[in-house]
Amino acid sequence: MKEIKMVDLQTQYLNIKNDIDNAIKSVLDSSAFINGKHVQEFSSHLGEYLGVKHVIPCANGTDALQIALMSLDLKPSDEIICPDFTFISSAEVIGLLRLHPVLVDVDYNSFTSTLKNIESAITVKTKAIIPVHLFGQAAEMEAIMDLANKYNLYVIEDTAQALGSDYIFSDNTKKKLGTIGTIGCTSFFPSKNLGCYGDGGAVFTNNDDLYDRMKMIANHGCKKKYYHEIIGMNSRLDTLQAAVLDVKLKHLDEYIESRRKAAHYYTDKLQGIEDIVTPCENAYSYHTYHQYTLKVLNGKRSELKEFLNSKNIPAMIYYPVPLHKQEAFRTIARTHSSLEISEQLSQEVLSLPMHTELDKEQQDYIICSIKEFFNK
Repeated sequence: MKEIKMVDLQTQYLNIKNDIDNAIKSVLDSSAFINGKHVQEFSSHLGEYLGVKHVIPCANGTDALQIALMSLDLKPSDEIICPDFTFISSAEVIGLLRLHPVLVDVDYNSFTSTLKNIESAITVKTKAIIPVHLFGQAAEMEAIMDLANKYNLYVIEDTAQALGSDYIFSDNTKKKLGTIGTIGCTSFFPSKNLGCYGDGGAVFTNNDDLYDRMKMIANHGCKKKYYHEIIGMNSRLDTLQAAVLDVKLKHLDEYIESRRKAAHYYTDKLQGIEDIVTPCENAYSYHTYHQYTLKVLNGKRSELKEFLNSKNIPAMIYYPVPLHKQEAFRTIARTHSSLEISEQLSQEVLSLPMHTELDKEQQDYIICSIKEFFNK
């Protein structure tokens, strides 16, 4: 049996090695390392895949969120609603821009912000909502958009863990996550559904004015070189990474199907273990399983993690501390009502190995090891 990894990027590379090597060689041959043709080609291909008018590649997913917020002409002390149980980037950029994150609790099953919690947190200072499609599961976008329209709020989708997922509306129409809100943001960190071989990210929108503004922001606030209309930043996807991503984009649906197949196998074989809860799939969400995240009950998570590690099975805790308990947000964040679900999840979640090259032999070993732990 091959060594089990949380993410097996090496095997994934070997399966597309010739295409990746040729793409990288073409960049080296051209020596157009910044804003080369591969950047424009990848942007165009990603826009076609997502069904969105505009794509702006940038340096990483955190920059994508910052660019999105900067484009909205918000004022210090404006409030942005985001989930309490998520990676720090979603709220970090809010604080960086001297805005106030308002942290709301999430649903125990889907890990995403609930409509009730979002609406009850809205005040006259609220200007935007950041739904995070955590672990590959979509937030309740149809209802969130109705709510945003009711209160005249922007919606910035954080789709770093769910790029490629379809959202299914009540009339059975579909849209890709990241194309439903005002602006979509993603990360191309190597372990993501669509990952490069370094850092990278993108913002996307159907709004022409916001596109023009975000494009300027990502390029030092200028349209014409050395003529700066607004304060911006320097955030771009380099050509080598774009070339890699353009190759891997052709395989994204295949990669998602591999993840879903592995996830469904885990779920089927782990049924009946009283002290674990397997992930759910909401009817409106085509879950991409960026992570396969269990909830381990009755205080057994740490012991299970240690047991799996003793069997050379990696397992990760995403995330051990909710945002409202992070020192960085102690003075700038507003918390709304109870955050008990976020606190509970931080004590229960445990993610198993999940990637496109995970094979049945590896999964059977992981599953048998989990059962061994609970039967001892």
